[in-house]
Amino acid sequence: MDRYRTRRLRAALLALTAAGGLLLTGCGGGDGSDSGAHKAEDGSNGNAFPAPDHNNGSGGTGEQKGTDDTGDTDSREFAPAPDYLSTFALDVDTASYGYARRTLAEGRLPDPSTVRPEEFVNSFRQDYDRPDGNGFTVTVDGARTDREDWSLVRVGLATRPAEDTGERPPAALTFVIDISGSMAEPGRLDLAKDSLGVMTERLRDDDSVAIVTFSDEAETVLPMTRLDGNRDDIHDAIDSLEPTDSTNLGAGMETGYETAEEGLREGATNRVVLVSDALANTGDTDADTILERIATERREHGITLFGVGVGSDYGDALMERLADKGDGHTVYVSGEDDARKVFCDELPRNIDLTARDAKAQVAFDEATVSDFRLIGYDNRQVADEDFRDDSVDGGEIGPGHTVTALYAVHTRPGTSGHLATASVRWLDPKTRAPHEESGRLETGSLHDSLDDASSRFQVTATAAYFADSLRDGDNRWSSLPGAPSLRELGEIAEGLAKETEDGAVRQLAEAIGRAERVMD
Repeated sequence: MDRYRTRRLRAALLALTAAGGLLLTGCGGGDGSDSGAHKAEDGSNGNAFPAPDHNNGSGGTGEQKGTDDTGDTDSREFAPAPDYLSTFALDVDTASYGYARRTLAEGRLPDPSTVRPEEFVNSFRQDYDRPDGNGFTVTVDGARTDREDWSLVRVGLATRPAEDTGERPPAALTFVIDISGSMAEPGRLDLAKDSLGVMTERLRDDDSVAIVTFSDEAETVLPMTRLDGNRDDIHDAIDSLEPTDSTNLGAGMETGYETAEEGLREGATNRVVLVSDALANTGDTDADTILERIATERREHGITLFGVGVGSDYGDALMERLADKGDGHTVYVSGEDDARKVFCDELPRNIDLTARDAKAQVAFDEATVSDFRLIGYDNRQVADEDFRDDSVDGGEIGPGHTVTALYAVHTRPGTSGHLATASVRWLDPKTRAPHEESGRLETGSLHDSLDDASSRFQVTATAAYFADSLRDGDNRWSSLPGAPSLRELGEIAEGLAKETEDGAVRQLAEAIGRAERVMD
């Protein structure tokens, strides 16, 4: 399916959906007990967001609206009547934010085309309730901005906590490692080798590892090998990796998936881990062509992809496309701390899957909402009518993950009541049985201002506003409502870093400060 297309339900279908409660109650949940906004914590920071100004009108942010009582013209950015549904595949990628931090640290602004707001938002810890088993909880909350009748609405989805590595199924990991000449730059292949060496010691005896390398050609350096009794052989294979020639990423992916299929283990999590700067210059360089060559392994054997991006020059678009269409996700590592976290902590802990082909759909109430915009997820859109079509690709999600989607929502003046219902649908990773869960939000549950919302909501808003500022000047996107200046945003982030005592929020404040200095 083409993720870029958008379709609209006809008015009759919308009326039928509304009559049935907008969205069907999800299996095993949605009994109405979650009718208000879920509030995880109550604090506010000392550096407040701008207070709502109800005399501000609608000017000042460059927002474009759909048809409503203001008489403004339609825009592809916002959904005019009769389309009050928003549907997208879940995504836990964070590479865009990591690469932006790396670029800013070097004194440069990231290319706006590499800035994906959802990956900024999903780079931070959330405090959503967690389910006991596989599947999701659904949290919906929101806060009014300083632009009249505009709010930010957060849809939060959370899986069960990651279990101790001793409790998970065994893993069969095929590492596809770029050893092209560009990987000789410090912080690329050397970083990957060091991290893989440490990870080898942290994997369990019943886990398996294979190693495939690629430059102008691809080679299986180590077939699928159990860790038990073979760690020295695995270390030797890692230590032997040296940069050579050009980058035939297509050959590497094809050989990698063939190696993964040959070493396929029933009852294990079978995954390909691509480590590359994604600067493909030889052989197939188109993501869709590469993915077509490995379609059988992906679809018939359920082999998922985990993309790890490295390097100051990084083929962001190619890596993202491979992950989005290849049943996986991407991260970006810019230094030793990032690499150790990804390879040594996150990968071993989150090897298991809790949901396949997961999709979200948010239904806004026409009686209270005139316009809305999903912030980001530009490449993850799904046709509304395909939400319950389980043959349509969604996202693969593991334990310990949260997925956050942020909406800019224009409410009709003077209205109150039901605002939105958010649903998530997924397939059980083992039985492929479909499940759904839902949550609701009422207008009365909106916080009066962003400063009144929980600190984690404020971090979400700050990350989204930061991404928005880095895309400023690109007319493909209009500004978010109630956007603070970059200086104000930095002050807000500083306050949140102190309040949360979260190192990741501290890094966000530092990145905003760097961006402000570069833009001056």
